[in-house]
Amino acid sequence: MRADRLVSLVLLLRRHGRMTADALARELEVSTRTVLRDIEALSAAGVPVYAERGRHGGFALLPGFQTELTGLNHDEALAVLTAGSGRGEQVFGLGSALASAMRKVVDALPEGHRATASDAARRFLVDPETDLLARRQVVDDVPGTTMVEVRRAVLAGHKLRIHYAATDQAPRWRTVDPIGLVTVRDRGYLLAARAGEDRTYRLSRVLAAEELPEAAERPHRVDLDRIWRERSARFLSDGDHIAVRVRVDPARREELLDTALAVRAEEPDADGWLRLEVTFQDARHAEWALWQLDTDAEALAPQSLRTALHRRATTVATRYGAPPSA
Repeated sequence: MRADRLVSLVLLLRRHGRMTADALARELEVSTRTVLRDIEALSAAGVPVYAERGRHGGFALLPGFQTELTGLNHDEALAVLTAGSGRGEQVFGLGSALASAMRKVVDALPEGHRATASDAARRFLVDPETDLLARRQVVDDVPGTTMVEVRRAVLAGHKLRIHYAATDQAPRWRTVDPIGLVTVRDRGYLLAARAGEDRTYRLSRVLAAEELPEAAERPHRVDLDRIWRERSARFLSDGDHIAVRVRVDPARREELLDTALAVRAEEPDADGWLRLEVTFQDARHAEWALWQLDTDAEALAPQSLRTALHRRATTVATRYGAPPSA
């Protein structure tokens, strides 16, 4: 909305002192022409913004100008700034809104606390893009226009029509009753009902969406945490999922958990390794995941998995035991 953009523009000028139209346009994700129109609107409304010409020119506010935003104490602002450094906003398409909110949080602080809180927040890093082994975290990519329609339907309580590409199926349109949105490990999910049946949709597989005017059939109050636990339990008990007992070097634990669907139990082993009971999608998935860990993991059960890994290792050893063919 334009009103929010005008507030954000004022906050940017208060924080940076002087900014060019191009810099403001980049921050606000609009055109330079839109920024110039907004500057004119602010001036007409009595906000003391002025232009400075020349190489180092730009737009600035008259010294001493104050906005009337509700203040936060230092720890409250630090908590919000730190939480905002995570990447959940990318999953739900709220990046621009988060940037605007962070500017308002900083501006709401007393003058003497702004620099302190901003510097403190920079000392915390939540969910960086890569881990210590330089493995890049994968974030679901959902088109902005699609995410906007999904969010609107969820918040307004309207039915939602989605063009969804289920695994190994051709995309098709479905009409659902949206319940809520969940993000787990930078993957977004839409919890919904369809014809009275519970449904969970991966947001990255929603190719298009349309909010409908009809009211969704859903309860007025919702406990997303409880619903997510129940659906997770059902998911793990359905299909060809396989439970595996495994020993793993603690240094490779996270790699194992990244590939598993769930962890059922975990305890230290006598030699410093870990014993875990984990669930995989199926036997083929389990074999692939354990093979990636090389000798830093050992499948203990089921025996069929041990046999499959032994067969694979024997095949590799045979191939590389002889000199390469001419």
